[in-house]
Amino acid sequence: MSVETGGSSAAEELMPTAPAAAAGLAPAAGAAEELIQLLTPEGQRIRHSDYPLDVSARELQGLYRDLVLVRRVDTEAVGLQRQGELGLWASLLGQEAAQVGSGRALSPQDMAFPSYREHGVAWCRGVSPLKLLELFRGVSNGGWDPAEHKFHLYTIVIGSQTLHATGYAMGVQRDGLTGGSTNGDSANGDGANGDGANGNGSEAVIAYFGDGATSQGDVSEAFNWAAVNNAPIVFFCQNNQWAISEPFERQSRVPIYQRSRGFGFPGLRVDGNDVLACLAVTRQALKAAREGQGPTLIEAFTYRMGAHTTTDDPTRYRVAAELEAWKLRDPIERVKAYLLRSGAAEAGFIDEVDAEADQLGRWLRDACRAMPDPAPLSMFEHVYAGPQPILDGERDAYAAYLDSFADTAAPPPEPDDDEAQPAQPAVAQAFARGGEEL
Repeated sequence: MSVETGGSSAAEELMPTAPAAAAGLAPAAGAAEELIQLLTPEGQRIRHSDYPLDVSARELQGLYRDLVLVRRVDTEAVGLQRQGELGLWASLLGQEAAQVGSGRALSPQDMAFPSYREHGVAWCRGVSPLKLLELFRGVSNGGWDPAEHKFHLYTIVIGSQTLHATGYAMGVQRDGLTGGSTNGDSANGDGANGDGANGNGSEAVIAYFGDGATSQGDVSEAFNWAAVNNAPIVFFCQNNQWAISEPFERQSRVPIYQRSRGFGFPGLRVDGNDVLACLAVTRQALKAAREGQGPTLIEAFTYRMGAHTTTDDPTRYRVAAELEAWKLRDPIERVKAYLLRSGAAEAGFIDEVDAEADQLGRWLRDACRAMPDPAPLSMFEHVYAGPQPILDGERDAYAAYLDSFADTAAPPPEPDDDEAQPAQPAVAQAFARGGEEL
């Protein structure tokens, strides 16, 4: 059954046009007229002639599962940081739809460049959430293999990843991996939940950043280089309204998506709390990039429901009423409402996902606490591709320093990784297979 027209009544489920439903969002510089939305906060489907999306009940269930489990990972990580188990955490609360929708639009060969909050995209690219916790716990010197997951390492320097992504996209272009026709469907027929496929191996790149990053010169430089080189890249800006404590009006006099016009490529604003709209718009932008049509800027209009990071106190600079208003636009609740109203899922499915989230949460808590500390000398590994005299000398000096304590305190035995880590539940084991079951 397709939930595009499925359920009790197509006339009841499909509203006439997208702009009619956009009134539920904050009136920010023309958002009501130009915001792309396919699923309202109340869980009603909307037609959009430019972004048609036909998803099956199974695909919609998969998107809902992604949203719930990603939020649970985030909730557990915040709790672990509050208990002293993580040094820091950047919450994605409220931004799940933007990340899952865009992440599921990617083909297996597409490359993603995140900032430091894209935990939902990491989930979609098959990166275990435990790898994210390792990074924020300080027991990992890198995180994961970007080539294996086609997902770059987190970037803390604000906006710099847009330049990295643009350079990578120019390389893809020079390797002759763009310009072919693509259909945007998935390799296994799962258009919403699978990876988008194309017949000739064409590639595209996506760069994630926030509204605050648009004030960085690196982002403007990336826009310019991408435009003049017609690079196959999608710039995906999650406008969550706050750059730490600075509101969006301190970043720009115009909506972010309109900035691309000055550089000569298209820009779009999508409801960032609508997973279906984010999926459809990103899929089409990536398709255009693979076909050689150049860059696109997508502004996902959303809201950061939590703190900037766990070191931040948002109550010092924003009012509670603003938060309460955005709770009514929750990205998960609207999908749940549509699932149940359209008949794409029953209450039992919702309960199963909740139980799976509980299982995932228990595993993350236990596995995080069981993480072994890294060997002291491991910080010198993987700094350079080969031997480097200065670094080698520093490592030897530090090793000698550590050896000086050998007579006073024996080092603790290094735990065996297999014995130290709790058994993975089925939801976590899917990552070893590239996340195809997610």
